[in-house]
Amino acid sequence: MATVSNDTQQSAVYGIDEAVKQSVNVSDATQLENNFLTLMVAQIQNQDPTKPVDSTEFLNQFAAMSQVKSLENMASMSKSNLVLLDNLQTLTAAGLVGQEVKVAAEQLELGKDKVNGEINLEHAAGKLSLVLTDSNGVKKEISLGSQEPGRVPFAVDPVALGLAPGSYKVEVKSDSGEYPKVEVAGRVNQVRVSAEGPVLDVAGVGSVPFYTITEFGQTQTAGLL
Repeated sequence: MATVSNDTQQSAVYGIDEAVKQSVNVSDATQLENNFLTLMVAQIQNQDPTKPVDSTEFLNQFAAMSQVKSLENMASMSKSNLVLLDNLQTLTAAGLVGQEVKVAAEQLELGKDKVNGEINLEHAAGKLSLVLTDSNGVKKEISLGSQEPGRVPFAVDPVALGLAPGSYKVEVKSDSGEYPKVEVAGRVNQVRVSAEGPVLDVAGVGSVPFYTITEFGQTQTAGLL
């Protein structure tokens, strides 16, 4: 009885890789295993009694077939779980349209309306500033004064600050040496489905991936001119 060759094993592995990219037909593996058992029984029944085939050979080949089937089952289950997770994420994102969320942001899309947000400080700051940089590299520094550790709310009023509509890079400047992230609160206007997952259009921020959401629901923020 022929043994399982390296070429056969490589083909099986290649088949598993392809199964992850395409839909896995588990019934094919089952049919292959059934055919293998049928051939093995037939060979045992018709083998030369004076020179019986080593039983370990049968066991090794059957174990290899079972391993291939198990791997294909695992690949199929993993793909199903990924599809389910993606669908749940899309449904959750779609339900956020019209609601306010808070997202981690590295830029702001300013118009005429105020943009609210907050900064999470781990250390006290004697001097804390919010720095906005426009597309031409012009910086606008907004002083937030001395702050204790914790959440520091802010609100940017483009009209009061004399900021033209457009995209601005946003960062935090602290004399403590800390570089905290900026979280911006805004209403979700629409959700776009992409290959990388749901993309939210958040007022005051623009298009951001779903995973950048840090908080759901409305929050209280202090005004700042």
